[in-house]
Amino acid sequence: MKALVIDDSRTMRRIVSGVLKNLGFETLEAGDGQEALEVMESESDITLCCIDWNMPVMDGLTYVKEVRARAEWRDVTLMMITTESEHGQIVRALAAGAHEYLIKPFTPEAIVQKLDFLGVLPAKEPA
Repeated sequence: MKALVIDDSRTMRRIVSGVLKNLGFETLEAGDGQEALEVMESESDITLCCIDWNMPVMDGLTYVKEVRARAEWRDVTLMMITTESEHGQIVRALAAGAHEYLIKPFTPEAIVQKLDFLGVLPAKEPA
């Protein structure tokens, strides 16, 4: 399973990518929403996007709206991972089409819980 991590912070992309890789995802990264759209157009089989809200060029909310406007991406799971913690912001993101919302700082366990709830954890290989 492929996951796209979208954040303007290289450090945050590496942290989230590391958690996802440990869960069995193949990860791709983008520094803003526009770059993420370009990655999605060139890569197939992206099943999960983890999206920051505040980024240059194209912010996370605009990215979510762009993805939801495209029929070929309707099955992609979108999870916001951001410092935006106001209730109104959370409501806006979910109304735009995000499936889940995680506020920074977070623990790896919080990502696992959200992904488990969404049913998008990769299948574990038999021991």
